[in-house]
Amino acid sequence: MTVSTHPDNVVIKFADDTTVVGLISGGDETAYRDEIQRLVGWCEDNNLVLNTSKTKEVIVDFRRKKSDLQSIVINGECVKRVPSFKYLGVHIDKDLQWSSNTAEVMKKAQQRLHFLRILRRVNLKRELLVAFYRCSIESVLTYCISVWFSSCTMAQKKVLQRVINTAQKIIGHPLPSLKDLYSTRCLRRARNILKDCTHPGHRVFKWLPSGKRLRVLRSRTNRLRDSFYNRAIALMNTHTHLV
Repeated sequence: MTVSTHPDNVVIKFADDTTVVGLISGGDETAYRDEIQRLVGWCEDNNLVLNTSKTKEVIVDFRRKKSDLQSIVINGECVKRVPSFKYLGVHIDKDLQWSSNTAEVMKKAQQRLHFLRILRRVNLKRELLVAFYRCSIESVLTYCISVWFSSCTMAQKKVLQRVINTAQKIIGHPLPSLKDLYSTRCLRRARNILKDCTHPGHRVFKWLPSGKRLRVLRSRTNRLRDSFYNRAIALMNTHTHLV
C-alpha cells in the first residue's frame, strides 16, 4: 500500500512507520475509515503484523462546535486516542501549539549543555567547542525547525534561545540565533522545493507577473498564515538574490 484511495486522505510511509491522514468534512468519516481498513487488509495480505497497541490517533479540530468521532477499531482492539504523538522525532499536539515538542527539544539540549561545560573545564579549544555545539546541541534545536518554529509562541522561542545564549557564554564565542538558523534553513528548504517540480509543494510557489516576487498565500487563520509556505515566501521575497 503506497497511495491513498481517496483525495482527502494521505498515506505517509517511512521504513516501518505508516501514517494515515484524513480530512473529515461534514462529519462524514467514511473515506477515512475505509482507508484504515484497506491498510489493515493490505497488512494481512502481505503477512505483516499491525501492532494496534502502538497505534495512536490524534484529532486536529479547530471548530467551535466539535462533534464526537467514534474510535477506530483494528482487529477487535480500540485504537487509543491521544492529545499528542511522536512522528519521526517530532512531537505533534492536537492543537498544533508545539508545546510538547518544545519541552522535549529543551530537555535534550539542556542535557547536552552539561557535556559542553565539561569540555570547557578541560580547556578544549574553542573551535572544537563550537564543533561540538553544532553537532550535539544545534542539531537538536534545528531538527525540523522549518516546520514548527513559525507557529511557536514567543515564550517558547525565548526558552529555546536561552539554550543558545548559555552555550555562547560557555564557549565564549558568538553563535547564530535561533531566528537566524530558522531563516537559513527555511530559505534552503524553499529553494529546493522551488527547483523540484515533482515536490507536492512546488505548485504553492507562484510568481507575480513581475517575475521577481512570489504570491503570498491568503488565509483567515493565524495557523495557516504562520505555515512554512507563507513564511518561506515572505523570506524569499525579502531575499530575492537568494532565489
